[in-house]
Amino acid sequence: MSTRKLILAALVLVSGTGAALADGANLGKNISEADIKPWNIDVLPDGTNMPPGSGTAKQGAAIYSQKCAMCHGENGQNPRPGYSPMVGAHTFPKIDSPKTVTYYEFATTLFDFIRRSMPYQQPKTLTDDEVYALSAYILSINKLIGEGDVMNKDTLPKVKMPNAGNIITRFPEHI
Repeated sequence: MSTRKLILAALVLVSGTGAALADGANLGKNISEADIKPWNIDVLPDGTNMPPGSGTAKQGAAIYSQKCAMCHGENGQNPRPGYSPMVGAHTFPKIDSPKTVTYYEFATTLFDFIRRSMPYQQPKTLTDDEVYALSAYILSINKLIGEGDVMNKDTLPKVKMPNAGNIITRFPEHI
């Protein structure tokens, strides 16, 4: 007899009836939109779901040197082994070419990635303003925006990435 069948048989014996199985295990509870909101932080390519806030490359430079340079290298170059550089090629002639931030099709991908997973040792600890500032700094050192440009929910989705339109997706209807 399988373990699953043994457990089901034990439940029937303990409850004295099969009604417990019909009602379910009575685990968990329904969750509300308020419960989901802190976890719903995905940012779409068009900027949907971007939070309020803003940042500049100058602000981002200070944050980068404090929280990012230890892994990604000073000014986004010469990272530690196993970490990606932030500055580099704007063209990718082969599929196995080294990828940098300029590989992203959308600038919002940079924001989303930083917001969810950086810094590596403490993901999701940056404020939205810090993420905007870091995005501005990284885009600026790649010469994709000016040093004085302000990144926010309106300006970041408008940044033209060098690889825009060059990525073939498996499910284009989901973009």
